Amino acid sequence: MRVLLQRVTSAAVRVADETVGQIGEGLVLLVGVGHDDGEPEADKLAGKIAGLRIFNDESGRFDRSLLDVGGGVLVVSQFTLYADSRKGRRPSFTDAAQPEQARELFDYFVAKLRGLGINPVETGKFGEHMSVDIHNDGPVTIWLDSDEW
Repeated sequence: MRVLLQRVTSAAVRVADETVGQIGEGLVLLVGVGHDDGEPEADKLAGKIAGLRIFNDESGRFDRSLLDVGGGVLVVSQFTLYADSRKGRRPSFTDAAQPEQARELFDYFVAKLRGLGINPVETGKFGEHMSVDIHNDGPVTIWLDSDEW
């Protein structure tokens, strides 16, 4: 699994001009699922994200986690994180999981985040064309890839 994580002051996702998810302070997670991904990868990423100390303490140091600050999460499916653009000009997405597999693991990942006590956990609509408003804070943007662990 791959996650592009962004710390935000607020974020929202719309489908066909309807807001389907929004948060205040917290994280936007753009999530891609690969062929070989399963629940162990989702578990590890969810735990890492919940405890990652990337929010400022009183002295401005990264010393607080999402759970510490009570932030929310907006999770958006994004198969394009598995784009392979090494050849030609059109990216290949053959490393991304098939939609059925990806949707199942995406839903599991969202449930895992909720189970860790993160509130709210909002999502876009899987497989839909979405417009995402991200108000990046910092900016803080971090790449997480379960294959690198």
